Amino acid sequence: MGKSSLKLKILYGEGDAEVLASQAAAIQKAGHQVTTAEGRKGVEAALKQSTYDLVILGPTLSRNDRHHLPYMVKKHAGTRVLVMHADAGRHPQVDGILEQGRSVEALVEMIASMMAQEAVVRRE
Repeated sequence: MGKSSLKLKILYGEGDAEVLASQAAAIQKAGHQVTTAEGRKGVEAALKQSTYDLVILGPTLSRNDRHHLPYMVKKHAGTRVLVMHADAGRHPQVDGILEQGRSVEALVEMIASMMAQEAVVRRE
């Protein structure tokens, strides 16, 4: 897993502290700046304190949190949302999905893919 050429400011939220720590470390290793937030209240507090290029909502957050938090994220113009679970494709505020249970390498690849798509859209 190589470093990304585009360093992003990422907010990563999970409901489980152990999953949060291990996944965040891998995303940082790929070259991104990662702020972690545990649970819905943690994500909400982080969104009030700073802005992010990308918010990742992990599978250990409740389904309710993964549904409602993208609306809060999209109040910040330009912030993209990646949700990690199987049914995110139907959510109008979600920019990318990754099926639950995929590897952290797949997560890093999805981040790169989303940002490459964003770069193409901005050039057009």
